[in-house]
Amino acid sequence: MSGLEEVRIIASDNLWEPIAQSLLLDPELSGAVDVIGAHYPGTKTVPQALKTLKKLWASEDYSTYNDAMGAGCWARILNQNYVNGQMTSTISWNLVASYYEELPFGRCGLMTAQEPWSGNYVVSPPIWITAHTTQFTQPGWTYLRTVGHLANGGSYVALTDGKGNLTVVIETMTHDHSACIRPPLPAFNLTSQTATFNLRGSFASVKELQVWRSQFNFKTQKPSFFEKLTALVNGSFTLDLAEDEVYTLTTVTTGRKGSYADPPPPARFPKAYKDNFDVQDPPFSEAPNFADQTGVFEYFVNTTDPGPHVFTMRQVVTQRPVTWTADADQTISVIGDYKWQNLSVTCDVFMENLKNGGIFVAARVSKGGQDVRRAKGVFFWVFVNGTYKVTSDIAGQAVLAEGKSGTEAFTWYTLSLTVEVSSDIML
Repeated sequence: MSGLEEVRIIASDNLWEPIAQSLLLDPELSGAVDVIGAHYPGTKTVPQALKTLKKLWASEDYSTYNDAMGAGCWARILNQNYVNGQMTSTISWNLVASYYEELPFGRCGLMTAQEPWSGNYVVSPPIWITAHTTQFTQPGWTYLRTVGHLANGGSYVALTDGKGNLTVVIETMTHDHSACIRPPLPAFNLTSQTATFNLRGSFASVKELQVWRSQFNFKTQKPSFFEKLTALVNGSFTLDLAEDEVYTLTTVTTGRKGSYADPPPPARFPKAYKDNFDVQDPPFSEAPNFADQTGVFEYFVNTTDPGPHVFTMRQVVTQRPVTWTADADQTISVIGDYKWQNLSVTCDVFMENLKNGGIFVAARVSKGGQDVRRAKGVFFWVFVNGTYKVTSDIAGQAVLAEGKSGTEAFTWYTLSLTVEVSSDIML
């Protein structure tokens, strides 16, 4: 495996028990796996995973709407994945929500940038919660044993680079303001409290700690995220901790909130949109504004066609892959604004399958992602066998009209579909 000598295996991105038990029973497998990764562990591990002595990661977590509640979820699990489960890495799915909000898990990234046509983006609260840890630690830092739960709820962790630097992160997120999308959060109580910390051992000589604070202020709806406060001095300090707060106390002096220009204002998808796919840089990439749901659509330069179809978007998957969710039998890429009611879609199409191939254009597609198999809308199909049909579902079973089209393979056709609202009936 030339060039892959540093690749390490994380297994199995599912539940703790099966892979941990297998590692304990199979030395060869144990030697091949570097990290045990679990998805959405709820901050908990199991004894078998701890017995393997492997690094433990929440290899996919969060997946929660990026409002203040999502930031509360993120603040709680970033600390408690280690406090409760000794997980040294928590990986957010996903980092930036750059897909249509109507698709599954809309705005479930740490921030949102879903309008390339307008340039609008939103720096959401989870970004500042992330900064409480990532601005004051680096890969290679280690957790100290001195971590745990606060007396009246909440948690604290401490990390060091082994060279005298120290970072302490404290969270006091209440149950109702820190629920993640999964798994269900067991009931717990948290109240305001006063906590005293004493620095001992090699940290007893620390003279000053920088202080950063986030206050969610759910009652007043006036949050304050990642605010720098007056530094603390001496090796002992006391904090009055209110509900729904995050503190970072650190010897690292390079933290900064920074500033950024106001993003362009948000805008709906353009009502009139046309693309001839003549952008070739980079080649073999997804076309702007399209979101593939099943299949893979890429720019394609058709050098055999000297006419208007030199530049195209081509579906390039030639056989059905192994999938982890219920994708559709038909390949589909979506574009536009789901809230449109009256619209026309026109597309030049080319069918390359001689046996049973076909192609469709559609409007008002209702589902995507893991739910795309159940998508409803208006679908206009043509097939290489010379037929057409119009259906209200992507499965092609709810037929509204059908007949002869005269279509065949390896010929360009222009398909047009117009959908209008009539009276109280919407197609």
